[in-house]
Amino acid sequence: MSKLTILKRSSNQARGLADFAQNFLSSNQKIDESVYERLKLFHTDSVVCGVSALALKTNAPTILRDEALVYHKIPKDYNVPRLTKSKVFGSKEWVQSEKAIVANCSAVREWDSNGTVFGYNKNIPGHQAGEFGHNDFYPVAVAASHTKGLSGVKTLKGMLLIDEIRGRLAEVFSLKTYKIDHVVHGAIASAVTYGTLIGASPLEIEHAIGMVVAHYIPFRAIRAGKQLSDSKGASAAISTEVAIMSVHRAMNGFIGPKDIFRNPEAIFRFFEHTKGDSPFDIALGFEGNDFAVMGMHFKLGLYEHQSAGALEGVLNLLKQNPKLFEHGVSAIKNINITAYEPAYGIIGDPHKRDPKTRQSADHSMVFIVSRLIKKAMENKEKLRNAESLDDYWKTLILTPADYSHEAVFSSETRDLMNKITFEHGGLEYDSKYPEGIPTKVDITVNTGTTVSSGLVMFPSGHANNKTCDLKGILNNKNKTLLKVTQPDSAKCESFLKKLNSIDNLNATEMENIYDFDISYSKHSIDSEEYRL
Repeated sequence: MSKLTILKRSSNQARGLADFAQNFLSSNQKIDESVYERLKLFHTDSVVCGVSALALKTNAPTILRDEALVYHKIPKDYNVPRLTKSKVFGSKEWVQSEKAIVANCSAVREWDSNGTVFGYNKNIPGHQAGEFGHNDFYPVAVAASHTKGLSGVKTLKGMLLIDEIRGRLAEVFSLKTYKIDHVVHGAIASAVTYGTLIGASPLEIEHAIGMVVAHYIPFRAIRAGKQLSDSKGASAAISTEVAIMSVHRAMNGFIGPKDIFRNPEAIFRFFEHTKGDSPFDIALGFEGNDFAVMGMHFKLGLYEHQSAGALEGVLNLLKQNPKLFEHGVSAIKNINITAYEPAYGIIGDPHKRDPKTRQSADHSMVFIVSRLIKKAMENKEKLRNAESLDDYWKTLILTPADYSHEAVFSSETRDLMNKITFEHGGLEYDSKYPEGIPTKVDITVNTGTTVSSGLVMFPSGHANNKTCDLKGILNNKNKTLLKVTQPDSAKCESFLKKLNSIDNLNATEMENIYDFDISYSKHSIDSEEYRL
């Protein structure tokens, strides 16, 4: 059974979100166990991505974590009203909540390997805006838990609310259409959820949402250019930091703009003109299994999700045509990828054919596919006895090492990249997105023979894929990434067990949910000196 709450476009939706959140978090409604199970998979996945990014000394997460621990640590004898606190990954020290959040969200996002939403709901008219979004914001609920002493179950429910608000906003308003970064939806969801969990009133939350939308709108300039910067990976973190600051200010009496969704000068009505209403209704799940998180997608390694169809196509071709392994990379004459917009325009952009940084390589279709094929050729003996496509995903998982300086400039990978051509599939493909990820891969060998994957719509990790061993592949991903964070496998297993059982933790145990003994690499993954 499902129950949706509709916040009408003719209403004050900022206040409506605050009222809904209060009711949602205080009620004992029946939420299907399948929802919580999926949510736990996303949370564990995000944390493992985060701690591994820190272990390999990625730049922005390291800077923001150090900033929190050096400048914003809370002394043990420090006592002020409404003190908010949390902990950064791998530390027992209390720091100011917004600084823990910006550090942890940045670490989670750095690999661009955690969950994705494409803002598509086929069941509700007008809910197919197709905005991107990622499961970057769980540290917000954990910070609220640390501040208020909440149980794991209550914290998990807060995470669900964050995903629900940002996921539903992604269905009704396409930020990217107006060159605004998709993290705005997550910032709004963070302000609502965090404020509710720490005791802000609906009016204070309305003020905080108003401040977020009026003062802190990031444009996609952070993602533009041939080579991407730290700003791309830290965008969600920085927007969430200011969202939490806005909540604190509102609780201290700062009055922000009210009724921001109907404000004619705010982004929503400014870009989509109405006669006074908001441009959209907002539908929010309350019970049962009709929640946005159920339509969110997993990445099974490090790659831009728009490339998932191509990766599945390549793996299927390798599995079904073992002769492709016989003569190696040199036997391949051409790899043609037919894709849809926006994949064709974003990760197929000609500027992405010569990536020089990890952040650019993981948004380059030619690099991602080439690296996978190179890895397959190197692991052909292991794949000889592979029984399923799941085994291919597990064996050939793309890891941080596949985007290191050494990997980015690998001559063999570059040779493969030069053999890849693109085609835009036109309306036939575009019309199938964002319901699916319509992609086709054709590989031609030097003898002239061509093998085709056929159309791939729902690759492994996609919410509509019902054939892959999702839990098994994600468990493999988690263990693979944790190997670079800690050589002691028992410690890794203990950490995974704690994350996977978050719903069984009490408030005291939640204080140490992110406590993990991180073993740091000698060199940053992005330095020329790094070696696996």
